[in-house]
Amino acid sequence: MEQRISLVTLGCQNVETQTKFYEKLGWRRVQTQEGIVAFDLLSQVLGLYPIAALAEDLGVDEAQLQPAHADPNEPRYSAVTLGYNTRDRAEVDHVVAAAKSAGATIVKAPAEVFWGGYHGYFADPEGHLWEVAHNPFSSLSPEGAFCWNGYPDG
Repeated sequence: MEQRISLVTLGCQNVETQTKFYEKLGWRRVQTQEGIVAFDLLSQVLGLYPIAALAEDLGVDEAQLQPAHADPNEPRYSAVTLGYNTRDRAEVDHVVAAAKSAGATIVKAPAEVFWGGYHGYFADPEGHLWEVAHNPFSSLSPEGAFCWNGYPDG
């Protein structure tokens, strides 16, 4: 198996609401089969898929895909985070503000991190967590690709 991820799929209660959220962030969807929404990313795809259909595809009960949560009045978040690295600190602030304008919940406002970076977290309308970070030790490629130790020309 090659060391890569080709597709990240988010199981969604309301695919239409989720689609509108990502489109408000400026993302453009691509043509797909009915019932699936996809956004081409740099070398990857983000897919939005009805959670009931995902459960059926997996052969499990839909309730098994719901995050466990003791208090229904508290926000619910996924235990998985999606990362978006930026070229500088100002871009972190810009992306987090754009996400809030699009309907995200700010989970952690942008702040300095102990290891020398700068990051914040937001949750999309269904609680999928995104970390937006600037890592001064991992420059992005000219196209925006991320590599843990950075790109020399980034």
